[in-house]
Amino acid sequence: MSFSLYEATIPSMVQILNAAQGLIDKAKECEISEDELAEARIHDDMFPFPYQVKSLITHSVGAIEGVRKGSFSPDMSEPAVELEQMRLNLGAAENTLRALSKGEVDSFIGGETRFVFERAGIDVPFTSENFLLSFSQPNFYFHATTTYDILRMKGLKIGKLDFMGQLRAEQV
Repeated sequence: MSFSLYEATIPSMVQILNAAQGLIDKAKECEISEDELAEARIHDDMFPFPYQVKSLITHSVGAIEGVRKGSFSPDMSEPAVELEQMRLNLGAAENTLRALSKGEVDSFIGGETRFVFERAGIDVPFTSENFLLSFSQPNFYFHATTTYDILRMKGLKIGKLDFMGQLRAEQV
């Protein structure tokens, strides 16, 4: 079996983006206010809930855009704080990823992608596949987990299956 960068990244990103939309739906139904969630964080030195949700998009669709351009920089824009807008943004990211072709993503193999954070004086060269697999993918899962953990910490009745979303099990 040959390696497919598409298969190693895109289906799992789609799965988790879809699951995150479900988490947002559950958050909308609970008694936690949007204002409280906008400030919720696990620790004082961490970014709040809206940033965690935005980072799912940054490290999926944003990562693909960075690979296309050959350069990725952190998204420093303000995140959406309204739950419905978060859900819509996650859905748009999921749809963008679903529209990608396997051929395009696999064609990124061997390309160069730089992680550039000028404010911090950082410029790290990667092959495009190593950027996606060793930088963006771990960041994507970190922010997905933190999104889930903040909601659990706030008392939302969610579990592992809510985090995992729709599994890609074989149909029998």
